[in-house]
This record gives sequence, C-alpha cells and structure tokens, in this order.
Amino acid sequence: MKLNIIVDGRSNGFEVPDYLLEDAVDFFEKLDKDMDRGWQMSRDWVDSPNPEQRCQIAADKILTAIENDNEKLLMLMAAYILRTMPGVTGINIDITGDMNETEIIMGHQDSRPLGPILG
Repeated sequence: MKLNIIVDGRSNGFEVPDYLLEDAVDFFEKLDKDMDRGWQMSRDWVDSPNPEQRCQIAADKILTAIENDNEKLLMLMAAYILRTMPGVTGINIDITGDMNETEIIMGHQDSRPLGPILG
C-alpha cells in the first residue's frame, strides 16, 4: 500500500509492504495500549485519542524518524496509519510544533470517470 507523506511542502510516496500491516500487529497493539492511557498532543492532553488523533501521533513519530534517518520506524508508523484509517492516501505533517494541525488525507471511496452518466 502507498502512503504519501508531505513534510514542509515536499511530498514523498512511501510503498508500505502489505505483509507489514499483518506482521506488525503486536507492535500496533502495544502502541494502541500506550495511547489508550492518554497522550500529550502538543499543548493538549488527550485522555482517549480517536483514530485521527492516533494517526497524528504516528505522523509526529514519522517526522522524528525522518529527522533521525530511521527508515524502520518510518515504515512501521506509515503501516500503523494505513491500518488505523482505511482509505487514507496521505498525511501532511505539521512542522510548526502542533501535531493537532497534521492533516490526514483520505481517498475517495467511490470514484467514477468524468463524463456523462449513461443509463
């Protein structure tokens, strides 16, 4: 599966192997358990992050992975995002220090070709 990661206006498509979404289930479950206890999201404490917030947290970890050249963490977090929010096509990571501003980009569920509807 592909996840488009946008950082500071630069876009990179990352191909996440399908097997990683299954092979890393234990890691994802541990991450979810950690988040279930609440999370500091920039200035705000969130008692129970919803799926979008969980993806924003994972995106923040992607930013750290990019800064530290940690491809393994980047791939795990990208896989977590793809697994947590089915239909996600990209993530625009906020670099101003407010992870709440990170945008989750969803694909269109029903795409039709442009043109007249025949029927």
